[in-house]
Amino acid sequence: MYRQILIPVQEPAEVEPLIRFAAMLLDTDGEIRVLHVIPTTTLPEVTREWRASVNLVVPAHEAGAALDVRVDPEVRAATDVPGEILESAESHGVDAILMTLRGDKRSRNPFVGHTASGILHHAHADVLIVNRLALGAGKFPRILLPSFRSTPLPRAMQVAEEIALRNDGAAVTTLSVGPRAPGGPDEALDREERSSRGVLVTHKRSIFAGSLLRRGRLPAVILQAAQRERFGLLLVSEEGDQAGGALLTRPFLEELFRAAPCPVLALRS
Repeated sequence: MYRQILIPVQEPAEVEPLIRFAAMLLDTDGEIRVLHVIPTTTLPEVTREWRASVNLVVPAHEAGAALDVRVDPEVRAATDVPGEILESAESHGVDAILMTLRGDKRSRNPFVGHTASGILHHAHADVLIVNRLALGAGKFPRILLPSFRSTPLPRAMQVAEEIALRNDGAAVTTLSVGPRAPGGPDEALDREERSSRGVLVTHKRSIFAGSLLRRGRLPAVILQAAQRERFGLLLVSEEGDQAGGALLTRPFLEELFRAAPCPVLALRS
């Protein structure tokens, strides 16, 4: 699906899981670029961090060899970490950026100052952000794809199908959580079909979304469905909410990632 994916990494423990996740979305002849940005340009600190970066570079090579995918690790030093990630993405012409939602270690709030905010707003490539549960999962037997439209965005459906095919034909469920049309049925109507790629897709409509939507609790609508269904992967995509605003905002991601009972992938394309 993607010819080249950029993975910004900060800690050795996230290198292998992020590469493994990226491999599900990579073209057969594609390449994964692993980027570690040392957040300083002061010479003593840069020298020390550069030596320590071997703990990121070696696992990247090992994970690529184990998965039989091309992995090219790179280490840079810059005070503007999001800017350096964006510059790398532009200079190498990557199709997607895959990363975690990490924050400022100096704050008790893990979401304060997270790098993903700048990437989401300014990247020209697709941006995929995963929570920690997604990195720890082995397989995704079922994928939930909620949408505040009547149908999910085509790009989100394409990502869901790609992951399903890489997980032994996992089933995909789309869930429309938009307002019910006047005079429409109160009950949820399920409809199954096979996609053009052979993935089993079930279309559902939420019957519990009304009051939460009126209160603007969009993450709660999605989490309610995920908790009922016990899905293996929750995939949310960038789209306008019922008021026409952007969905993948910082508050939305903070609430969703904190409370999600399952692996989450947020896609902005």
